[in-house]
Amino acid sequence: MSDLGDFANYDPDDSGEGDSTTAAESSTESESDADADFEPVSVSPVGTDRGIGTLSASEGLVVSEEADDTCLRAYVTVSNRSSVRIGSYLVAAYPDGERLFCRIVALEYAQEFRSDDATEIHARRAMRREGIDEQDYKFMATLEPVAVLYEEGGELKRRMTDRVPKPETVIRRAEDSTEIKTGLKIPEEGVFLGHLAVGGEKVKTAASPPTIDYRLKDDYEAGDPLVFRHTLVAGGTGSGKTHGAKNVLRQYLADDRRYPTDDGRTVAPALVQFDPQDEYAQMHDDNPEMDAEYERRLDREGIAHGGVADTKAFVPKVGDATYAAAHHGAEQIEFTIPFSMVFDNPWLVAGSGLNDNQYGALVGVLLPQFERQYGRSGTYDDFRTFLDDPALKEELDESGRVHEATFDAIRRRILGFGSIFDQDARPITELVDAFVRPGGITTVPTYHINDSRATTTVVLALSSLLVDQKLSNNPTHDRIKQTPLVLGMDEAHNFLTDADSVQADRVIGKFAEAAKQGRKERLGLFLITQDPQDIADPIFKQINTTVVLNLGDENAIKAVNIPSNLEGKVPYMEKGQMVVYSPDNSEPVELIGLSNCLTRHGRD
Repeated sequence: MSDLGDFANYDPDDSGEGDSTTAAESSTESESDADADFEPVSVSPVGTDRGIGTLSASEGLVVSEEADDTCLRAYVTVSNRSSVRIGSYLVAAYPDGERLFCRIVALEYAQEFRSDDATEIHARRAMRREGIDEQDYKFMATLEPVAVLYEEGGELKRRMTDRVPKPETVIRRAEDSTEIKTGLKIPEEGVFLGHLAVGGEKVKTAASPPTIDYRLKDDYEAGDPLVFRHTLVAGGTGSGKTHGAKNVLRQYLADDRRYPTDDGRTVAPALVQFDPQDEYAQMHDDNPEMDAEYERRLDREGIAHGGVADTKAFVPKVGDATYAAAHHGAEQIEFTIPFSMVFDNPWLVAGSGLNDNQYGALVGVLLPQFERQYGRSGTYDDFRTFLDDPALKEELDESGRVHEATFDAIRRRILGFGSIFDQDARPITELVDAFVRPGGITTVPTYHINDSRATTTVVLALSSLLVDQKLSNNPTHDRIKQTPLVLGMDEAHNFLTDADSVQADRVIGKFAEAAKQGRKERLGLFLITQDPQDIADPIFKQINTTVVLNLGDENAIKAVNIPSNLEGKVPYMEKGQMVVYSPDNSEPVELIGLSNCLTRHGRD
């Protein structure tokens, strides 16, 4: 006997005492039940679902100034679960019409009922049936609030998140272009970079076109144009770095792109692009792979495309190196670096390894005395002859101005520049008006130069000419001073790197100052690199817009200093995918660039 009695001999046919129901009555009731037609009752709410789920307060519903204290979680209904992604943008309405704009930062399944599904029975049942019964689980999305959207004067605006939404508020996908752009602070007008994406897929809306264009501010209404606050494009080999850079630079050469100058004019910018792989002169030519339909799509979105007729390749004459370019139709102009530029930038010949003491003797004694004897027109060969004079060496040593050992060291290290200065071509100082042209592209190819020191000297000589004239209060070349200028430098890590040398110190100092003064002087640096960690910190700190494509090196990824939630995506991005971090323009976002280059690209 148990506490409830012994049921071992229980006879279900025995009605027992006190049961007044007869067998006939029981039979009648059974037949009646069998004939009854019971209508099934639906447990689904009446009506049509709105959104993808609702906010849940089961674990708290908190909006806080401290990100770690904020708790926003939403229950996602079964039919919407397969289409929800981390990074997706959502909207939750407040009762008064304002909206919370947020994004998904985590997704998880949780048990709907108290049970343990980590068992042999559960596992084997799952292995034998088709599909999964999601009704047994809760699907929860953790949300990060981005901004509160509100209407003012018929215009949608944003502010920081300062209120908490109600429990069970319906959440829906953000599918309106204006709503998304306002929520992410993306300008409606400006320089086109790409289309907004989440997880490698473009964000779609119900509008036409369905994609959301991402643009950089390019007017003075809300501060300085971002082109003059400098851009860094970082990406590994095969990431689409050059393709993407060409597409962005092409926008700065749009027909209607103009910037005001101090004298009241509006002037088209000039682009000077240093081109170690000889790829940017192709911006002269149309892309033969683009058809008329694709061009019409670009026109509808206001994206400049097609070759820029005013594109010239300025080819440095260096020793016996020859330049051949059948892959572009740009005009080729040969030039040389005159030794006279060394008077203003003596560090151009310090790349041979001069220490501080030797550099001081070169700048303070030797170059001034050489200028007095030969004038500003003195050539590199004249300078070598000047240093070969034993009487000069003896005089300077006896006077205590330059020790003979220092003199000999300078003389040895100055050798080797004969292929760079004063070659058989027009000096660049006589070609400035052709070199910097409003609305035109100048490329400086260096692929044909086999000497890395010669390449570095040429690039730094030209860039210093541009920077010095931009920063000067008494410029020699008004064309440079008065023209808005984009200074593009591919493989920038080779030229703007920290190093323990006199030349590096002078270069970094000059470009750091140029970066600081760029917005005032209308000078924009556009640096392209696969090794962003090698860009000198004083210059890197002045970069406002960072465009990051696929990078596989951990140090390079850390160096670009983008938010951690985007940092983890960088190694997995496909060609053309990018992360844009531009705090003065928008929230950090993921983009997909155009699949076609807007000008010619690639060798046949």
